[in-house]
Amino acid sequence: MTVRRRLAAIAGWRRWLGAGIGIKRWLAVVFVGELGLALGGAFALRSLYRDVVISGPLQSVVYVLTLQFLPYLVRALILAGLGVGIFAFASYRVLQVLMGPYRSDGDDQPLIEVIYQKRFLARGPKIAALGGGHGLSTLLRGLKEHTSNLTAIVTVADDGGSSGKLRDQLGLPAVGDIRNCLVALADAEPQMSALFQYRFPGEAGPTSLAGHAIGNLLIAAMTAVEDGDFEEGVRRMNRVLAVRGQVVPATATPVVLHAALRDGSLVEGQSRIARMSGIDRVWLSPENVRACQDALAAIAEADVIVIGPGSLFTSLLPSLLLPDIRQALADSAALRIYVCNVATQTGETDGFDLSDHVEALERHTASGLVDIVLANNRTTAAAGSVGTRESVRLRWPPAGPRPARLVLDDVVDPASPFHHDPERLAAAIVRIAEREGAARRRSGVARSA
Repeated sequence: MTVRRRLAAIAGWRRWLGAGIGIKRWLAVVFVGELGLALGGAFALRSLYRDVVISGPLQSVVYVLTLQFLPYLVRALILAGLGVGIFAFASYRVLQVLMGPYRSDGDDQPLIEVIYQKRFLARGPKIAALGGGHGLSTLLRGLKEHTSNLTAIVTVADDGGSSGKLRDQLGLPAVGDIRNCLVALADAEPQMSALFQYRFPGEAGPTSLAGHAIGNLLIAAMTAVEDGDFEEGVRRMNRVLAVRGQVVPATATPVVLHAALRDGSLVEGQSRIARMSGIDRVWLSPENVRACQDALAAIAEADVIVIGPGSLFTSLLPSLLLPDIRQALADSAALRIYVCNVATQTGETDGFDLSDHVEALERHTASGLVDIVLANNRTTAAAGSVGTRESVRLRWPPAGPRPARLVLDDVVDPASPFHHDPERLAAAIVRIAEREGAARRRSGVARSA
């Protein structure tokens, strides 16, 4: 065994007694029980020595087995060390047997890391994240390393590709973004991604599987198993895949996104609107669609609510346009964070700066809906314009009576300057949540004093 592996093994054993595992108190109770058992055995041996006369060859055997040729202190140390070693080894083997069924095939993480991860994530903050597209899945990929109390509330307004075909053929809400979020929250993400994102090749047709993603078909199949209950079908997919947290649709009703452009023209359909420039406002049909109860419950129970990142008009606003969700956000006591994109989106937000994003968000919802705006603070030459895309300029504050507080952080992906880095983005959100939580606790103490 190399020196590095020896040090890792020692660190692993020390981790068992670290904070957050919850095993020290029960080890103490077990040791108390073992101590009582040992004392009982000691009294029995003492009585045997005093009251039972052993002679002949058996006397020599007892003399050697009980280490009577050694001083009392040395005997005590040897037996205690032997007992602790056997107890530790047996306890470790018992934990391996108990945890074995919960470890995925090929998982070579040390057992202590598996246990610590589960315990740590279970104590994480309750976070509800709203959005869709690649932005939401990027956010979830980072946040799942900080908490398992995570709910993704996903837009269902997409009408293109495989999602659009299933919507037309089966009357389902869009499932593509839900699929991406399930993959992002899966423990075995690379394997799950390879399976769920696989698309059947071939020529497209009314009854052809060509172009359909396997994940979309599985969600559609689970909905059919649940007698057409889309919300329950997605719930079952969460349980079947055992994702960290849960993914819920914003609504179980198929909705259509509409847009009015500044030139007065109207556009229907999320896939078409995403290519348009000069968008003035967007709305949904049918109107007053009910939101899913799981989504409303997640917002009500959340410590932190994150809106974005994602396409402003086609990924974020479709969920926020639902009256139930908009009211739940307004009533929530949670910290509400809007994550602005690091770059403009071709067509949809050409020329938008930071204030433009926030003003459009509030124009479609309500002023003061978010408490904090998180934006990227690192712009480099690599993050300049490519085609019609450019880094979002940090003009602040936006117009309005009650602007949110601005927090700047380095959240951009170094390898892709127009996208967020999952780890950096999640770390920035957690830092904000911890800082704001501490500030709220201090203000609560001050008010009660």
